[in-house]
This record gives sequence, structure tokens and C-alpha cells, in this order.
Amino acid sequence: MGIAFGLLAAAFYGAADFFGGLASKRSSVFSVVMLSQLVGLLLLAAALPFTHAALTHRALLFGFAAGACGAVGIALLYRALAIGKMGVVSPITAVLAAAVPVIVGVFARGEHLTGLRSAGIAAAFVAVVLITLTPGETGSFEFSAVGVREAVISGLALSGFYVFLALAGKNAGLYPLISARCASTGLLLIAALAAGQSIKPVKGTALQIIVAGVLDQSANAFYLFAANAGYLAIAAVLTSLYPASTVILARVVLHERLAAIQKAGVGLALAGVALIAS
Repeated sequence: MGIAFGLLAAAFYGAADFFGGLASKRSSVFSVVMLSQLVGLLLLAAALPFTHAALTHRALLFGFAAGACGAVGIALLYRALAIGKMGVVSPITAVLAAAVPVIVGVFARGEHLTGLRSAGIAAAFVAVVLITLTPGETGSFEFSAVGVREAVISGLALSGFYVFLALAGKNAGLYPLISARCASTGLLLIAALAAGQSIKPVKGTALQIIVAGVLDQSANAFYLFAANAGYLAIAAVLTSLYPASTVILARVVLHERLAAIQKAGVGLALAGVALIAS
């Protein structure tokens, strides 16, 4: 079940990024992120009465820490993408976000991975890099240091989101997610006000933002289920495959062509999943 939840988290995160990206082409990034975060919070509040879990200080504390890390990670990721090259920024962020939980899971929590699963995790890391590589205007892949610092910090912050949610407790239910969403929404609102940015969306983008918020919060829940049902290392790596969902949706909906290297990445991701599930 942990593997299934991890893959669902990846699929939903990727879809959320796709719809959020569409909305961001017309509305400001702050308005898209803020309102999608608020939609997720309302969704959690509606679902809470139908769940049975213990409200603990641990759940609230680690959830808040996860949300703070998530807010910093998202803000810096968008900053890195705005000033740097996507083909450089995205792989750094995605790999670091998954690598730290693997280290924590194996060395701090004593998770034992078989040889095949270790090979699957390694294949997944390479797949993430290949999927997120995008050629420049000349058609070649050019490295640029611009935005790399922001990408590194973003990846580390997002890894904190994965780790802290996993540490919130298996019986905490949705409470860690509620605490996380309150923290991220509050911090992003403060950042928007400090930057003088409007959080009002452009007309015609509200539905896309709502869909992105629902998908993103659903992905958070699937990741939490994955981390609680199995190994943190496996849950984080499978979730990090979310770019595959984004590029596939872009291919199907927007008819964007995938580079050969991205197709190879999707194929390697499938092979990695098969090894992890073995």
C-alpha cells in the first residue's frame, strides 16, 4: 500500500503543478499559491469530522514545521525557476527533496532496503533528472549557475516537508496536514504582503487554482499515507517522480512534444518503480 500511495502522491502532485502552472501564466504566482493553499485548508477542514485520529502536540508541532519548510521551498523554487534555467533548477530541487528523506530513513530510522529496491531508488533518482531536463532555446542543454543557490535551499526545504510530515505520528490522521497548511498559508500571506503582491486571481483562472489546490492537498494526504504505511525512503522517492505526471499531462492536454531524454526518463521511472515493488 505504501508504494501505491507514493505513486498516487506523485500523480496528484504532478497534476497540481500542471494546473497551477496554467493559472500562473495569467495570475501572479502569489495569488495561485496562496489561494490553492487556502482551498487545501478548506478541504481538510471539511474532511476532518469524518476521520478518527488523536490530536497531539507532536502532530501539530511536526506538521507546523513541515508547512514552514514547504512554504520556503515553494517560494524559493518559483524564484529559482524565474531567474535560472528550468533544466538546471528542477533536477537539483527534485533530487535533493528526495535524497534527504532517503538518508534519514536508512541511517536515522534504520530502514533496510533490499538490493533490488536500492537499485530502483537509484533508477528513480536518475529518472527525475532526465524527466526534468529541458533543452534551451538552441536545443542544447546548457548549465548556468544562476538560481542554483535558490534551488539547493528549495530542495533542502522541501525535503524537510517530507521528513517532518513522516515524523508527525502514524495515528495523527489529518492533523499534521492541517497544521502544515496553516503554517504555509500564513507564511506565504506574510511574504505576499511584504512584497506588495496582490493575491487576487485574474478572471478565468479561479477554477484552475481550485483544481490545483484540491489535487495538491490530496497529494499531501497520499504522501502521508505512504510514509506511514511503509518506508520513508521509498515514499519520498516515489513521490519525487511527480514531474512525470506534469510532462505527460502537458503532452496530452497541451500537445507539447517530449524530448527524447524525457521519454527515456519516463521509461526509467517505470523500471525503477518495478524494482521498488519487487
